[in-house]
Amino acid sequence: MKAADAEVLRTAAEQVRTAVAGLDGVTDVTSDLAQSVPRISVKANDKAAAAGFNDQTLGAAVAQAVRGTPAAKAILDDTERDVVIRSAKPAETMDELKALPLGPVKLGDIATVQLVDGPVSMTRIDGQRAATITARPTGDNTGAVSADLTSKLDALKLPAGATADIGGVSQDQDDAFANLGLAMLAAIAIVFMLLVATFRSLAQPLILLVSLPFAATGAIGLLVATGTPMGVPAMIGMLMLIGIVVTNAIVLIDLINQYRKQGYSTVDAVIEGGRHRLRPILMTALATIFALLPMALGVTGEGGFIAQPLAVVVIGGLITSTLLTLLLVPTLYTMLELRKDRRAKKRALKREKKAGPPARPTPVADEPEPAQV
Repeated sequence: MKAADAEVLRTAAEQVRTAVAGLDGVTDVTSDLAQSVPRISVKANDKAAAAGFNDQTLGAAVAQAVRGTPAAKAILDDTERDVVIRSAKPAETMDELKALPLGPVKLGDIATVQLVDGPVSMTRIDGQRAATITARPTGDNTGAVSADLTSKLDALKLPAGATADIGGVSQDQDDAFANLGLAMLAAIAIVFMLLVATFRSLAQPLILLVSLPFAATGAIGLLVATGTPMGVPAMIGMLMLIGIVVTNAIVLIDLINQYRKQGYSTVDAVIEGGRHRLRPILMTALATIFALLPMALGVTGEGGFIAQPLAVVVIGGLITSTLLTLLLVPTLYTMLELRKDRRAKKRALKREKKAGPPARPTPVADEPEPAQV
């Protein structure tokens, strides 16, 4: 979070820290402003201007007396070092600092020197003071914690001039979700173009892509049923499903098209294609599901937090997409092709009507038989 004024930043940081601490599923809530170290504060008083000093010149004088002033650079033993001008007797205590001579006056006469608490470090972003409130999630569902935190921050009434943004793991996860979403859209577009080039049709590839939303439904349903969080590994599983799910539908539609070319009617081709592809599709889906079952059960060891959501997504998507590939895809294919057949018949009838009735053959007169002698 950022604020131009230090006090406004401290007040806003405490508000945010309290809100974060009230969330379920987080622990170790800390604020970098809560960590402080004693510092010596030097502020010019009313006598400073008469002596020709202000806050900037006093700061330079104090820095010279305490840690010196860099004057140049020198190379010693092939190493560049700073040349610092320091006082012969640097001030080491507050009393010595107050007694620091500045011409005819002392520092304690023209400035208020006191010990105050200050932050360990001060961060600035775009010229404004910044503070960081950190918390550690206790579970794996970082997305839910991030959503709760966002709603909490939106409900807060921060002081004027203070702003708060979510960063860290939550921001990284949101960025990963956005990138994976774009990757999924690109994958769907690439698959669609390949299907169009293969089947030379726009309608049949759309039928094949119908199984993708139903695969996502099964994947999300199994995530909810098993209580698995929707994280980056689950999104990677969704990306994998785009290629896996379409495969079964491709082999089914391709075989149906082959039967159509052999002279089968639409219904007969669909029945024969489904009958011959039923076992291969089921065997492929079951083999993949059982192969991923150990990962879904979390028996893969320390990598289970990545492997388990991915496996759950793929298994759930395969279950629903396989059933729909065997039921919905043939149904949609039949409806589409029958409609195309009806349109083709109507166009053929219109062409026949425009051409008119077929012309009758012209009768030819019988030639006389030659006379016999």
